[in-house]
Order: sequence, then C-alpha cells, then structure tokens
Amino acid sequence: MSLLRRIERGSGSGGESGGRTPDNPNNPAPESEESKLARMRRTSIGDSGAARPGKGNNYLDLKARVQNKLLSELDHQAMDVSRKAEVREHIEELFNAILADESMVLARSERQNLFEAIVAEILGYGPLEPLLADETITEIMVNGPKNVFIEQKGNISRANATFENDEHVMRIIDRIVAPLGRRIDESSPLVDARLPDGSRVNAVIRPIALCGPTITIRKFSKKPLTVDDLIRFGSLTKEIAEFLRACIIARLNIIVSGGTGSGKTTLLNVLSSFIPNNERIVTIENAAELQLRQEHVVTLESRPPNIEGKGAISIQDLVVNSLRMRPDRIVVGECRAGEALDMLQAMNTGHDGSLTTLHANSPRDALARLEVMCLMSGMDLPVRAIREQVASAIDAICQQSRLRDGSRKIEKIAEVQGMEGEIITMSDIFEFEQTGIESGKIIGRIRPTGLRPKFIDRIEQAGIHLPPAVFGIGRGY
Repeated sequence: MSLLRRIERGSGSGGESGGRTPDNPNNPAPESEESKLARMRRTSIGDSGAARPGKGNNYLDLKARVQNKLLSELDHQAMDVSRKAEVREHIEELFNAILADESMVLARSERQNLFEAIVAEILGYGPLEPLLADETITEIMVNGPKNVFIEQKGNISRANATFENDEHVMRIIDRIVAPLGRRIDESSPLVDARLPDGSRVNAVIRPIALCGPTITIRKFSKKPLTVDDLIRFGSLTKEIAEFLRACIIARLNIIVSGGTGSGKTTLLNVLSSFIPNNERIVTIENAAELQLRQEHVVTLESRPPNIEGKGAISIQDLVVNSLRMRPDRIVVGECRAGEALDMLQAMNTGHDGSLTTLHANSPRDALARLEVMCLMSGMDLPVRAIREQVASAIDAICQQSRLRDGSRKIEKIAEVQGMEGEIITMSDIFEFEQTGIESGKIIGRIRPTGLRPKFIDRIEQAGIHLPPAVFGIGRGY
C-alpha cells in the first residue's frame, strides 16, 4: 500500500472536524481550491505556533487537520516515540506527503514553522517548546490557556505563545507528569514534577485554579552554573568562593537560606561541586534538581501517595533511610517540615559536611524556622534542647537574596557560634553593602566584616590556610 493511500486511510479519524476549536465552532462554508490556497498563504504563522489576533482560526484549522492525520498514521505505524530522531524523520516524510496530497502551498518559513509546531505537539511540550529552548528565560508561567508569562533577567513579561483551550494545557501537563508515575485530576489537582533537564514543574488545575490549568516551570540551565559563572554575575566574589570551598572541604555543615526564587538551589549546586570526588554523596529532594558531577552520587526522590492515599515516601523517610546507606555527605534539596530534626541529628552523629536549604529572610530567621520545623516532627522536645541541637550541628548560614532589580546575590554569611543562656549566638563574616542605584541596577559589593570565624581552626586542620585578606584583615575595611 502506498504512503499516500495509508495517509488517506488514517485521516478518517481527523478530517475537517479536527480543525474545530472553541474560537471557530461552526463549520465554514465550502470554498474553492484557489481561494483556499490564497487563504493559506495569507495566514500568519507565529514563531511560537500561537495564532495572531484575528488571524488564528485558519492556522489552527490547518495545524489541527495535518496534526490529526499525522497522529493517525503514526498510530498505524506503532512507532516508538522515545526514539525522537527517527520519529521526527518519519513525521517530516508524512508531513510533506500530506501537504502535497491536499495541494497546500506555503512559504518556506510558514512550512517550517508549521512543521516545528506539529512536532512540538507530538514529541514535545507544544507552545512551551520555544520557551524551554530559550536559555535567557528562567521561569515560565501559564495562567490558563491564553495567558503565558516568562521571566527574563529578573523581569516578568507576556510571552508570544498561547494554548488552544484548557484541554490543550491538560495534554501538556499529562505529558510532563506521566513519565514520572504521577497523576493530576480533580481528586488530586496539585502536582510537583520535573522535566528531563531537571527543571522544576508545578501544575494546578480546576477546581483549585479558577483561571484554568496553571503551570509554573523553574528552568535550570542545561549546563549547570559554576562558581566562575556566579562570580561573573556578581552573585559572590573570589574571596567568598575561596572561603566557601574551604568550608566544604573542611566538612562544615552549611545551610543556604533565602526567599522563593532567590537562587538557593543554584548556590547549593555550586557548593556541592566543591565536595571531593572520592566521597559518597546522597542527595534527597522532592523533585530531583541537583546536577552533581561527582562519580559517587546516589539520588533519592520523594514520592506522593497513590490514588488510594498510600505509598507516600516523604523527605523525612528518605533522610532516615540515607543514614543506612553509608553516606559521607547528605545533601537535602530543601527542609520544609519534620525532616529538619533528622537532618540535625545526622549532622551531630558523624555526617559532617552536610548541606541543605530552607526558606527564610535572614540567618536569624533561619534558626527560628529550624526550631519550628523540628517541632513539626511530632517529637515533644523542649525548645532549649532543639536550640542546643541547632547550635551544635550548624556551622554557617549562607543567606541568598533576590534584590529589587532582579539580581541574585549572597547577602550574608553568618557563623553559628554556640549558646549563651537560651539564645543561639551568631556573628556575620560577610555581608552585602549597597552603595547606590544606577539605571535601575543596584550597585554594591559583598564585603568581609573583619571577623575571623571560630571554625577557622577546622579549616586549617584540613590543610587549607586562608590569607587574612579574605576576611578583610589588613585591607582597611
């Protein structure tokens, strides 16, 4: 059977009905072949596959009809969609045959845009594909099918992309969560997931999201940021990078605190890169985001309950289990609840050099949040006992902040010194000093306070000798 004849057989399920959209519910009047060709050539096809105002129905109709025929034919071929390169070649062959069969004449750019949009629908994430491919975009926010926003350089703007309807958004959400064994429906309208590159995804659907299916994607660079990148961006200085590397090698326990979107996970990834390659690292996360390059890394990921409400594996369960896995280092992506107590106990029982993040607005707030999370573990512990655990386990807190201009910087590094009465004592080692604003950009630098931390002896015992200038001694600060 010829290829075109197979396409004709497979097109029955698509047909003209495939072009019906909520914006064009009525069947159009029959038109001549000449007028159809003229209409197709006048159709404006946007780069993102979204229709431009007033010109979208023709494009969506063409895209839906060709896409339905392709899907029908691919089903007949029963191809393995995981082999994307091979499937893409087959889609292109069928695509060209369908356009030739229907005598569709399109400009080269229109033809290529249509092909890429259809491939994105079949193999990728539809209108999100060009946004995911743009490395300058750090966040993608879908607020229903017609409102898509992006974050670039810390600023939010509307994206040139839309979905056809709620069902279109739901198909993309299902494509994201299905490979992870997770689900989203009316009984479970919230889901956390990740993309293959580690980007974090949160989705909320009706009846919780009143504006329609909502997707929030925190993108991660395909090439993990290094400490040199953060120095170039101004997030930290060479002196602070040298100090943090020394802290990691000396096996100090460090907490990275900060607000939402402040860059905590990125900084944690950079700190983890300082861990020697000959150590066994166990990472624990809700959604695997860390991109460690060491050889001996075990990655654990929590699991939500199934449809019967059973089978959940929490971060706390994973922290407890990790202690039986002979780790040299434990890296917890984020402490949110009772796992904080188990993390502190691990730090106090021979697992030095562990790292984690938590949400807090300052190092002092981070200590208070740790107390609250320890109480969430269900253990009836006195506050003083918790504070003693915190003071004994934590060596330093690195405060990461997102400034008003959208830049992300280390705002403060504080040492946890111990207990005085009922209070945990701390001292600032480095802090950010703002000197002005130029063209909307905050000008300033992270400077040392002139104080040497008490744990400097542990750093020197590890064979690392930091010059006094790193702490601002002898520089006249």
